[in-house]
Amino acid sequence: MEAVAGAPAKVREARVQGAAALANGPRELLDFVLPLWAGAAVGASATQVGLLVAVELAVSMAARPVAGWLADVRDRRRVAAVGALLYALSCVGYAFAGDLAIAFGSAAVGGVGGALLWVSVRAMAAERLAEDSAVFAKLTAAEENGSWIAFVAGLTLLQVAGYRYVFLACAAACLLAAAALLSAPARVVPPAPPLPGSTWRRLRPMLLAVVITIAAEAAIGLLLLLHLQRHFELEVVQIAYVFLPGAIVMALLPTWLHRFVVRYGRTRVLAVASVSSAVFAAALAWSPPVVVIAGLWILSGVAWAAVIPIQQAVIAEASGARVGRGMGAYEAAVLLGALIGSVAAGVLYDAASWALACAVAAAVILSGAVLVPWSVRAVGVPDIPPPPPPVVAPKPEGTPHPDTTSPNTPHADTTPADATRVDTPPADAPHANMSPADASRVDTPAEVPPVRARHGATPAGDATGAEPRPEPKPARSPYRRLIEHAAIYTIAQIVLLVLAESWLLDLARGSGDALNGTREGGESFVYAAGRSWTFIIVIDLVWTLIAARRARRKPQ
Repeated sequence: MEAVAGAPAKVREARVQGAAALANGPRELLDFVLPLWAGAAVGASATQVGLLVAVELAVSMAARPVAGWLADVRDRRRVAAVGALLYALSCVGYAFAGDLAIAFGSAAVGGVGGALLWVSVRAMAAERLAEDSAVFAKLTAAEENGSWIAFVAGLTLLQVAGYRYVFLACAAACLLAAAALLSAPARVVPPAPPLPGSTWRRLRPMLLAVVITIAAEAAIGLLLLLHLQRHFELEVVQIAYVFLPGAIVMALLPTWLHRFVVRYGRTRVLAVASVSSAVFAAALAWSPPVVVIAGLWILSGVAWAAVIPIQQAVIAEASGARVGRGMGAYEAAVLLGALIGSVAAGVLYDAASWALACAVAAAVILSGAVLVPWSVRAVGVPDIPPPPPPVVAPKPEGTPHPDTTSPNTPHADTTPADATRVDTPPADAPHANMSPADASRVDTPAEVPPVRARHGATPAGDATGAEPRPEPKPARSPYRRLIEHAAIYTIAQIVLLVLAESWLLDLARGSGDALNGTREGGESFVYAAGRSWTFIIVIDLVWTLIAARRARRKPQ
């Protein structure tokens, strides 16, 4: 099947990853910006802000099971695209909301849209899990790439244009995600075989582990956010810079960490990830400086870059043909854990000391080192991801394939004993009329090289007149792309220097508070864009170095 439908399936997967990157950026950005907007723009109290966030979570959690059922019985492209369109509509509602009633309506619409979108996207990604066990690692990387890019661009836009244009930009990204989903090829990978028993009952151990670990991680994330705002008195952009390194790590590492999953198994990687995240939470109890906190947050990013793809792959494998329902249950468990963790974080921050709050969160996260590996074994999936099935090499045009023959094609009625002879040459080919005894000598090195004969090809210049296979083009060096980007960036910085709009110059001079994103006398859009571009070019450099290192290690 992979030889026949591999290309459309991979195109479908690529469109899904692109849509996930486009839609996850607005989702993560709105989770960060929405509480701030509700208080500043529509005058919501703290209780009303909490209710606004709770409405979207509650509606989205309730809609997840229905979205899972739709993903199993309807075209997943259309279900996901409808979700992206509803999410875009909710962003437009926030952009023009003049009172809390419209804001609450937008939250409800966004909850339904998020359920339809993310359940179907994960179900579409699971379609190629049998051929590529890293599909969810790639999906996580795509989502996190969209997240940090949206943070950099969105916060820059917020500073120079305000909340309305941030919401409209999020709506535009969701519209692009819907277009990418609708342009994806139809499903070509056959559904997985149905599994006996109830999907919910089979997934119960993993869902329990997801709720507990997500609750602990959501609690420590909110605790850190409150601590940076109230203890260190940081502004919104400064807080975002603290979280940015961890977000970038989550975008870069999932596919790389998947190699350890394949080598050492899911349970070992999950246990190590839980310990890493618990160390981060415990280290916060000593109230380290902000720079150290940003470095420690990377530990949490590394842990989740490994944990999230494993959890999603386990859910997909344990769901069988009902992967939509399984992903709906998983997404509902994630939201339930986030809701519990957020409430617990607020109570801990107000009622207990900072050190005790961090210690409690670290203890719960550390329990995942036992709980999560147990859940993988309990649902009955293998510890080592199964290898992909053998890929059948494509035959040359005109040669029937054993999997694609029909009653009207040659050799359709070939018996298993004769199946090895379906690749015999046509009647007008050399040696076609030889006896079986003589035909066994046509594969000698003097006439047909054995390797080429196995693939149904003939050497250049033989009697069939077949053209030799074109040599593959050499891969483009990642350094060349970086050089091109750096050249454009340098030219732009020279222009900014001439226009007195260079953030780099202010940073070098130490004028104002350039590192924290402020400028004496205010800043223009061009100035803010130059600052964001600087962060992007640094990230581009790091990513290029990692990609080049991988290319050198990859066997030729």
